Amino acid sequence: MFTSKDVMELRKKTGAGVADCQKALKETDGNMDKAVDFLREKGMATAAKKASRIAAEGIVAAKIVGNTGVLVEVNCETDFVAKGDQYKAFVDGVAEYVATNEVADIDALVAAKSEDTIAATAKIGEKIAIRRFVKYTAQAGIVESYIHMGGKVGVLVEVEGCTCDSAKELAHDVALQIAAAKPLYLNAAEVPAEVLEHEKEILKAQALNEGKPAAIVDRMVEGRVKKYYDEFCLLNQAFVKDPSLTIEKLVKSYSDKMGKTLSIKRFTRFEMGEGLEKRNDDFAAEVEAQMKK
Repeated sequence: MFTSKDVMELRKKTGAGVADCQKALKETDGNMDKAVDFLREKGMATAAKKASRIAAEGIVAAKIVGNTGVLVEVNCETDFVAKGDQYKAFVDGVAEYVATNEVADIDALVAAKSEDTIAATAKIGEKIAIRRFVKYTAQAGIVESYIHMGGKVGVLVEVEGCTCDSAKELAHDVALQIAAAKPLYLNAAEVPAEVLEHEKEILKAQALNEGKPAAIVDRMVEGRVKKYYDEFCLLNQAFVKDPSLTIEKLVKSYSDKMGKTLSIKRFTRFEMGEGLEKRNDDFAAEVEAQMKK
């Protein structure tokens, strides 16, 4: 006989699924060591051996289902595996799950897909970690996605005001813009006050170090803040396809042409591994913590 505590202990030792652990204990009359051997012989304990590795490669993938769009990042160990059909199929399955189910957060997603992740890890032969996701459901418009460089960059954007072809065309152009120009905020109002103040301090110090008169430094800082908005706020950015237009003017031109008010509600840009250097301690800690949940 065996207990639920035995099942969880075996799962911890091998990384195998709950059902597989139950079967192994049943087949071995509750003998823990024999159950471990049973799972290893069946290839179900492979995932446990991968647990100490670092998943620093991977892809960003998107899924659009009706008026819902999803962007996910899933990591693996090598770029070679990230380009494989089996791995891509797993990532697509993760995106499909998020798009068609209520998922509260990344912890809930990792838990819901744990069995599939363990199975994929054993089959593919590399550690796999679901890192993050975002999900938009449009109420009065459309959601558009764009994947660049085979999954190195992914964009999700929501445009409000219409579900027509022109709105889709605008959303596609904006998605390309986001992928290329890397905006951090939708508009100036979204820039956090602490970020803006920090930027002003840096710009002020730059101006003073350049030997500019203190009397004009404040005016110079305001001018340079505008340049910051132009670089990092989507609506302020010059359109990559036509730099004579800002994205704000591009949206207005579509609105005027259609006789409807279109607007960009929100966007997300994922760059695979962004904010984290490959194989460094921070990335390792993040992925390890995720895999242990």
